[in-house]
Amino acid sequence: MENGILNINKPEGWTSQDVVAKLRGRLHIRRVGHTGTLDPMATGVLPVCFGKATRIIEYYDDDFKTYEAEMKLGMVTDTLDITGTVLETKPVDVSEDDVIQTIDSFRGWITQIPPKYSALKVNGKPLYKYAREGVEVEIKSRKIYVEDIQPVEVNLRENRILFRVTCSKGTYIRTICDDIGKKLGCGGTMTSLQRTQSGCFRVEDARTLPEILEMTDEELERCVIPMDETLVHLGRIELKSMESVPFYYNGREIDTGYVNVLASPAVPEAMQEESRLGDKYRVYDPEGKFLGISSLRENTLYPEKVIR
Repeated sequence: MENGILNINKPEGWTSQDVVAKLRGRLHIRRVGHTGTLDPMATGVLPVCFGKATRIIEYYDDDFKTYEAEMKLGMVTDTLDITGTVLETKPVDVSEDDVIQTIDSFRGWITQIPPKYSALKVNGKPLYKYAREGVEVEIKSRKIYVEDIQPVEVNLRENRILFRVTCSKGTYIRTICDDIGKKLGCGGTMTSLQRTQSGCFRVEDARTLPEILEMTDEELERCVIPMDETLVHLGRIELKSMESVPFYYNGREIDTGYVNVLASPAVPEAMQEESRLGDKYRVYDPEGKFLGISSLRENTLYPEKVIR
């Protein structure tokens, strides 16, 4: 159990790094890292890579993530969620149709301004540190993609909305809640957040930390996911001959005449211009052993990650 990925259901109140630290102790491995940070108040899917699998974390960047978020209308906080200081309250005078139409307007490519209480860095310093010091800094808007967004429940008696959203990396769900509130004219703040899916990782399949910590080594081994099985959005290439394997391990370029392309990268159409994974492939030897990740350009295979 030296390399692989664990699909963890992060508990509320824990940072993503808290989860990594706890697993580092359980696995007795120093090289442990997570993909896609979750705020402490958020729960749900947190893929954790360990051993050699930490070298492929960057290839999860383009995975869509799905969340279920609850927000309260009529309230605005400094952190854009319920953990912050209430800045103002407003009366709520909207209909269910208003809410549904407003939520639907956030579909597709949109721009958003990240929260000032976030780990995003400006001039090498996290925004939340500037905010705590009372220092105002310019926060540039960024383009993100919302593949789907749907209301799950609209409860205007309690001014609460539950919605489900599937989006690209870098999306702040707190900001979507705040922007929905602004568009409705009454303000809004996020009250809960669960990530239900990240790429191929689903919350239904995730394990809690107590479950992981109580497992025997044999039980834990059965929960470990091989790293190549999770990179389903990358293409697949197989070397035609075992004689090409040493060339790959040495980082040598390989002509496509010596490989079989078994599957092309599966980059969503809307993301093709933004994605850097359109030429990335998982590489295997003729016996099916995972060798690493390469880019394929102009009839040449260029090794990027060699996994020995």
